[in-house]
Amino acid sequence: MTLQTRTLLRGGTVVSMDPAVGDLARGDVLIEDGRIAAVAAVVDAAGAEIVDATGKIVLPGFVDTHRHTWPTAFRGVGADWTFDQNRDAMHGVLKPLYRPEDVYLGNLLGRIEALGSGVTTLLDWFHCSERPENADAAIQALREAPGHSVFCYCVGAASEIERVRSVLPGDGMALGLRGPQLTTMDTTAEDVALARELGLRVSVHVHGATGWPGGRRPIAEMGARGLLDDRTTIVHGNGLSDDQVAMLADAGCSVSISPDVELKMGFGRPETGRMLAAGIRPSLSADNCPSAGGDLFGAMRTAFAVQRGVDGALTARDFLEFATLDGARACGREARTGSLTVGKDADVLLLDAEDPSIFPVGNAPGSIVAAGHPGLVDSVFVAGRAVKRDGQLLGVDLPGLRARVLASRDRIAAAAGIAVDGSWTPAGR
Repeated sequence: MTLQTRTLLRGGTVVSMDPAVGDLARGDVLIEDGRIAAVAAVVDAAGAEIVDATGKIVLPGFVDTHRHTWPTAFRGVGADWTFDQNRDAMHGVLKPLYRPEDVYLGNLLGRIEALGSGVTTLLDWFHCSERPENADAAIQALREAPGHSVFCYCVGAASEIERVRSVLPGDGMALGLRGPQLTTMDTTAEDVALARELGLRVSVHVHGATGWPGGRRPIAEMGARGLLDDRTTIVHGNGLSDDQVAMLADAGCSVSISPDVELKMGFGRPETGRMLAAGIRPSLSADNCPSAGGDLFGAMRTAFAVQRGVDGALTARDFLEFATLDGARACGREARTGSLTVGKDADVLLLDAEDPSIFPVGNAPGSIVAAGHPGLVDSVFVAGRAVKRDGQLLGVDLPGLRARVLASRDRIAAAAGIAVDGSWTPAGR
């Protein structure tokens, strides 16, 4: 596919997420060689390909900072599961039956689904890591899907981390720490040391769903060992004491909040307001598609409703920023994406502002957060390349992929002796 060197998105309602640019009731966005070249009420771009954005909201692509993409084939199966049931089902029953081709298909479908709903950058938190071939299959799928992806690898062997790092330079890889809930603090320290040696950001799950035996204070313990810094993302963060949240802020850490999973699985309410009050700008994530929806519209809406119900302190724009610029910052990519800023990658969404579900649009950020949904995503550009136009993904054989995913899911389910109709209830603990 030949990339147009100049594309002008003309006449849309622009929500730039850049304070220096602001919002434009009617504006143009010029893309040149894959980057944002101009954002203004009117841009003169003779010879550019014109995309009519009349009746569209133009905004930066979403950034999902934590998604376990590999089990996408089991979407909806865990809608009623507790945290313990999800853990035992995914890791105890299903994961051992996954072959590399199953990982590939789950990752490919999950990444394409995210892309179609406007997620132009995704951190794939990968823990189906029983064999190196699984990681290779996951990476292959992420590369084939036309979006920006960060492969966040959770595996114990240092040699395997080094091997994958050699093929994923720059910011294409992060290290998923097993962390204080799954291993010792000594092992966590070793993992962080390796990540720093290899120049990797780290992401670690910390939440209170299973409690802290013996009154453990995981963030305080990590802080005392110098394991927290501005390349650290804490996933969830529910149930942490105020002083530990302050430690995260002082260290410059980010926090990825998965509101639907946190509420459904008993972690506690999403901590958006509490983190922001401490000086941490959180990001948002879908987490687990077998249990929750895979789009950030739902994540924004859930977190927004909960926080407004708690204290009414945050606005819709805050949550849109969590899903764009703050997500980019958490992935170390704020200089590249997250806002419609001249010089950044042209990761751009066009939402249908004339759809009856949000028309008429007055407050565009309010409409996106309060009523937005994947069906509004008319067009998606990744680094200037159109990957979705007029509501249709481009260059994707969806019928073929569906057939292969169903065959994969049915093989695994048959081997596990379980049903996928919602009647299977894992034992949990």
